[in-house]
Amino acid sequence: MNTQAVILAAGMGTRLGKPWPKPLTPLADGRTIMGQQMDNLQKAFGDDLRVLTVVGFKLDMILEAFPNVTYAYNENFDQTNTNRSLLKALRLASDGGVIWLNGDVVFDPAVLERCKPMMDADQSFVCVNTSAVAEEEVKYTVNAEGFIDALSKTVNPALGEAVGINFIASKDRATFIRGLESCEDGDYFERGLEIAIDRDGLNVMPLDITDLFAVEVDFEEDLSRANQHL
Repeated sequence: MNTQAVILAAGMGTRLGKPWPKPLTPLADGRTIMGQQMDNLQKAFGDDLRVLTVVGFKLDMILEAFPNVTYAYNENFDQTNTNRSLLKALRLASDGGVIWLNGDVVFDPAVLERCKPMMDADQSFVCVNTSAVAEEEVKYTVNAEGFIDALSKTVNPALGEAVGINFIASKDRATFIRGLESCEDGDYFERGLEIAIDRDGLNVMPLDITDLFAVEVDFEEDLSRANQHL
């Protein structure tokens, strides 16, 4: 069975301030952010991997850099947030579970190895770091059963923060899609998960990867951290 991966790469990356799409930002080892994502996905899932990348800002540059994957176009990339890009991807993807990444995440390949058992069990999850609760990041809390019950930038107090690597199980896709459809254009995709959790009882596990490296590159200091890890 194929492993379906979605990379969200439509945004303009204004906080980092580069003249190219943020996923094409060069890293110290000669790859780009998306290049290391592709390498990590290929290493983890091999020939079974199918990648769908959602593009928008300067999409031609990404298509030229990675011509051998499938693409979806968020034509409203400058007016909408990640919920609309992910919604488009999930509507287009084949049946089954889907792992998705923000297009600016630099991470240890071991993260995907840790994801595999939960993917095999068809359990929806959000990868989290319990050692950090930065103001700019999406944070979470859990309910008595250990499932996520709040997931946003405003959660306080929080148990940790999401790192931008997530999985929706095949059995949960329709529920999550309805949650994304209920989002406002400017919402992050995490709002779609929150809606599905609150309204439909969607069970999403936090997958702790605190001991493994993962950083979303929003600012120059994030890029420096990523390069120090490589």
